[in-house]
Amino acid sequence: MASVLKKDHAGPLPPLQPTSLPQQSVTISPPSILKRWRWWILVLLNIISVLSGQTVATLLGRFYFDQGGNSLWMATVIQSAGAPLLLPPLLLIPKKSSSVSRPPLHKIAIIYIVFGLVIAGANLMYSYGLQYLPVSTYSLICATQLGFNSIFSYFINKQKFTALISNSVVLLTFSAALLGVNSDSTGSKIPKGKYPLGFVLTLGASATFSLLVSLTQLVFEKVIKDQTLSWVLEFQMYPSIVSTLVTVIGLFMSGQWKGISEEYEGYKTGKASYVLTLVGTAVSWQVFAVGLIGLISVISSLFANVISTLGLPIVPIFAVIFFHDGMNGVKAVAMLIAIWGGLSYIYQHYLDDTKAKKKEEEDGWKDINQVASLP
Repeated sequence: MASVLKKDHAGPLPPLQPTSLPQQSVTISPPSILKRWRWWILVLLNIISVLSGQTVATLLGRFYFDQGGNSLWMATVIQSAGAPLLLPPLLLIPKKSSSVSRPPLHKIAIIYIVFGLVIAGANLMYSYGLQYLPVSTYSLICATQLGFNSIFSYFINKQKFTALISNSVVLLTFSAALLGVNSDSTGSKIPKGKYPLGFVLTLGASATFSLLVSLTQLVFEKVIKDQTLSWVLEFQMYPSIVSTLVTVIGLFMSGQWKGISEEYEGYKTGKASYVLTLVGTAVSWQVFAVGLIGLISVISSLFANVISTLGLPIVPIFAVIFFHDGMNGVKAVAMLIAIWGGLSYIYQHYLDDTKAKKKEEEDGWKDINQVASLP
């Protein structure tokens, strides 16, 4: 700036006093109000997608088993089978020019394949959980994903481990432990003796899901280096296609495909309901996944998991209404503890955001003072 000024003046410039700056020039340059509104609308839409998609998909998944569905592989296939629905919007979205070059095809293809295989494994564990647990218990165990995510975020995404986050991890772990010892499935249609298996597999699925969320953030930061909607859709669609292919192979190799026509004919609420249940589940999981990846790319894996966990206490309420799941004292306490753990995490995120804004403001004034002190 000084060199530009010297070109227009013959002699050296007198020292510039801070008071000589016009009042309107002393401004920090945050994003424009319009951009902020667009950003918040995008975040809000992603949050709605996560909460609504997760709630509907979980309830429909349990509904499938309650009404006569008994194929674990079919329940697994349907969790990722809706991926082709993302192709039309992916093709219709105008491609914005970006200064970031696209990653090499072989690198991104390997990432999609690995993610697809891991997603297939996680979905199978989730299916076991939905079949062998009351949906209210299942959703509360899934809340432990926030605790797992905090650990993975610390090692993979270099997130800080504060007292509030530690508190959240302890509370969520305690909540899961309460559900682990409360294995009473009275009043539900859960097969006897299957509760421990459902508990362990749901816990494993939650850990795997949290690992995927942290790795997704890492891939967006280190490999993709872009945050466009087309990348969000692509990153959801291709791994889901891989997952679908793997689980379809599992469906045929297990022999469970032979019982699909029998399921269709004997579904308690009718054939149309059977089809709508599967289609609704597939669509809901894609809505959830797109919203989740959107939050990861725009904010962080930590925030995305917080929102996902916040929606989990909603499911037990609907489970009591629609599936008549028992809500005993232990389960109610576990739900309150899980909510407390989630709120601790949210409060930590609020403190981090406030601190970041304050630092940004201080840096802005520091830049102004440096300009004001130029000779």
